[in-house]
Amino acid sequence: MSLHTYRSEGDGLPLVLLHGFPLDHRMWDEVARRIPPGRPVHAVDLPGTPGHASDLPEPSLDASADLVASELRAAGVDRAVVAGLSMGGYVALALLERHPDLVAALGLVDTKSTADAPEARANRLRIADEAEATRSVEPVRAMASSLLGETTRTAQPRVAAEVAAWIEQQEPAGIAWSQRAMAARPDRTEVLRAFDGPVVVVVGDEDTVTPVEAAEHLVGTAAHGRLVVVPQAGHLSSVEQPDVVAEALAELAQGATSPG
Repeated sequence: MSLHTYRSEGDGLPLVLLHGFPLDHRMWDEVARRIPPGRPVHAVDLPGTPGHASDLPEPSLDASADLVASELRAAGVDRAVVAGLSMGGYVALALLERHPDLVAALGLVDTKSTADAPEARANRLRIADEAEATRSVEPVRAMASSLLGETTRTAQPRVAAEVAAWIEQQEPAGIAWSQRAMAARPDRTEVLRAFDGPVVVVVGDEDTVTPVEAAEHLVGTAAHGRLVVVPQAGHLSSVEQPDVVAEALAELAQGATSPG
């Protein structure tokens, strides 16, 4: 796992960005560039990403969260605004549960707090097995299209091509590990319910993976939740409409304070 620093200067609480599957920190590049000056901005390459797909622990998002915490503390970050998209949102909730002192505010982007239904879990395990057996990204190649909204697929072919290229660069062993880790994750709705800090829930209005209804469930669960629906975006709203997502996360970070 590695920490990528987009900006190191600033007195505000750092913003930490956690990526979705089957991607890496690059999916946050355009959002990070749009965060106003005044705070550090970091992104993490989670376990399983290129260069981090060997010597992995048992598949678990708890392990990912613990590694994120260790990496942040090693970089001198002891409290941050944490935002995660899809799998990154699952890791953010695991981080909140296991290292609550680190999380001052929470951004949940195109994600959910519930565990997989049995059929979804079985599908993840099937994909993991196929990625290992074929030693290829073939089992997730179609996600380059299915993760994007219809508007993006039609009007932004460059974005679709970029997402496809990122997926091609992933490692089969990492794909398998991440799918098994997500399949094993518990329901963390009550973790979110207990959080007293600010929460922004962001969702693309064309997201068919974790649709608006899932986002509304998160907002209804959080004590201090706010919903931002991103127009003309699917499951990768940070890539499809980075201006809107950056504005939502910047506002969240602006409202977050250090303890005391």
